[in-house]
Amino acid sequence: MQHHIDAIERQGYTIIEDVLRPDEADGLREDLERIERACNIVPACNPFEGHHTVRIYNLLARGDCYARVPVDPAVLPVVEAVLDPGCLISSLSSIAIGPGETAQMLHSDDQVIGLPRPHPALVCNTMWALTDFTADNGATRVVPGSHKAMRCPDPSGDAEAEAAALPAEMSKGSVLIWHGSLWHGGGANVTSERRVGIAMNYCAGFIRQQENQQLGIPRKLARDFSPRLKELVGYGVYRGLIGHIDKRSPAGLLGDDDRLKTIWDT
Repeated sequence: MQHHIDAIERQGYTIIEDVLRPDEADGLREDLERIERACNIVPACNPFEGHHTVRIYNLLARGDCYARVPVDPAVLPVVEAVLDPGCLISSLSSIAIGPGETAQMLHSDDQVIGLPRPHPALVCNTMWALTDFTADNGATRVVPGSHKAMRCPDPSGDAEAEAAALPAEMSKGSVLIWHGSLWHGGGANVTSERRVGIAMNYCAGFIRQQENQQLGIPRKLARDFSPRLKELVGYGVYRGLIGHIDKRSPAGLLGDDDRLKTIWDT
């Protein structure tokens, strides 16, 4: 395990092979296809999420088979070493990059957190390969060592970073783990097959309120709060990203408008 922790410290990422057996990876991929058909999920069609990429959010609420992913004994201890044992699930979703998809812009997953860089890991994310990840089918591109940079990549384009990006190729069943400040992005898919993965993301346990406002305050009481008070107790979304529920505002749980213009749409 230590060599994976050391690799993340040194280059910002590591790959653990054979976390899933081929039949386990196939089973998860087939269940994602079931959800996609049943819920008529289609690409979001924005430059960040992709025009030929299907993403399914909130997977723990969609099937029992996903419960093993966050607590896998080969992966979670590495994440806990990067963050700490009090870390939390940030999101659990799938990303199926279809034929014809172009490369995603390079970004860091903690980009909306306005702290000076570099900084200790606040986020540690993983990508589980349910198909082989290759340079041609959209393997995640990473910029080694960029988690130690003093800035985030330029969202309008960063030629120097693009030149340094490498495809994190890995076989089906492998897991890519990276520091949340690492510059990365999905690759272009020039093949005729989908590249399918599960994005299992974690955050440091201190990135939350001291008191659990959403569970501690009955919703029937919170419905009568002022709009600003609702946001302050957590029924809002920070910078179009942090705190959403399946790309909707949690305000919908109080009967309010749950429409959301996400950071990806802007």
